[in-house]
Amino acid sequence: MDTIDAIFTRRSIRKFKPVAVDPQKLELLLKSAMYAPSARNEQPWHFIIIDDPEVKNKVMNAHPYAKMLSQAPVAILVCGDKNLEISPGYWPVDCSAATQNILLAAHATGLGAVWLGVHPRTERKKAIREIFNLPQHIEPFSVVAIGVPDEQKEQPERFRPERIRKNRWDN
Repeated sequence: MDTIDAIFTRRSIRKFKPVAVDPQKLELLLKSAMYAPSARNEQPWHFIIIDDPEVKNKVMNAHPYAKMLSQAPVAILVCGDKNLEISPGYWPVDCSAATQNILLAAHATGLGAVWLGVHPRTERKKAIREIFNLPQHIEPFSVVAIGVPDEQKEQPERFRPERIRKNRWDN
């Protein structure tokens, strides 16, 4: 699958088959995340693989939109490390790019995935911090549920030329 096709056809998958994710594919997703662009190349991310059903249940109880974790064989918690920041405030931008790379790599390898937002929701961050015993300098950003898809979604039309300007807003 080429890059443009992956971007256009990727969808948020919330239903998964009861099939394990190949460890090599999971490593590829994590490697893809680490190749995301980051401000000043600081790469302020850490990742926690979640495959323990008890831990997934705790996340489902803490996050109102995480029920698909009951079907997803694995998830990845994406975290930002404030101690690695050179440019304060950019860790969420960098972690967004890493999360997007995970989603695209999952789709390109035949897996399905969905981004569960944690940051900037204070209550979600607090709960996730407690579940994973995160140190203070580590900020939870997102959880990505991953598995073999058990649903297919059509590609909607999202291109909106009326939202494009040239050189300035008032053209």
